[in-house]
Amino acid sequence: MNAVVIIPTYNEAQNIAWIVGRVRNAVPDASVLIVDDGSPDGTGELADGLAANDAAVAVLHRAGKEGLGAAYRAGMRWALERGHDVIVEMDADGSHRPEDLPPMLAALDKADVIVGSRWVPGGGVVGWPLYRKAISRVGSAYARFALGVPVRDMTGGYRVFTADALERIDLDAVLSQGYCFQIDMLWHAQVAGLRIREVPITFPERERGNSKMSGAIVLEAMLRVTGWAVGSLPARMRRAAGKQQAAAGVR
Repeated sequence: MNAVVIIPTYNEAQNIAWIVGRVRNAVPDASVLIVDDGSPDGTGELADGLAANDAAVAVLHRAGKEGLGAAYRAGMRWALERGHDVIVEMDADGSHRPEDLPPMLAALDKADVIVGSRWVPGGGVVGWPLYRKAISRVGSAYARFALGVPVRDMTGGYRVFTADALERIDLDAVLSQGYCFQIDMLWHAQVAGLRIREVPITFPERERGNSKMSGAIVLEAMLRVTGWAVGSLPARMRRAAGKQQAAAGVR
């Protein structure tokens, strides 16, 4: 498979060479695209140095910080334009372990979208306090039930998509940023009828640099999910009624 691992960065100078090296060791046949949002700490320049020394590494420079969703959409369009048939989302801080990627890629034989999941049997987190686990689990559960997407880790950002899946999702319709972008992508995947599968991963807390997560990002996600759920309720009720009628006809 012609895979590319997209790593969005903003002030990840401490991590970028370390994480790219781990990716290249874990999946030597995959390419790496670093999408840097004008990091003032020199991450972009370090990324250029990595690309100069490894033909499998490329860098997409963006003018400034516009959010995780915008960075991933730009990287995904870049990958599709260059003919990559498998596209991976991965954070730069090491919480998404490159060593977990081979089984995620192998699972594509039965799915269009792979979610690296912390909340299925075999998955988990390391170094999180109880309140962070609760926030993640409750947020995922709320999004799962509100939107009708049968995925236990709705907010995790370690994902693998086929090129066909991204084409069917329609990236122009996914406008969310940050924490909410991951929910938005899975909701669009569900609406598009794509096969989604979760593969267990271990998610360690970042060791270096600062997290971009905030309470405002979580609140934005929950408000957006509520709006989507209310807006899609009539269509979901029609689909459910249609399934009941079809089942009654079979009987």
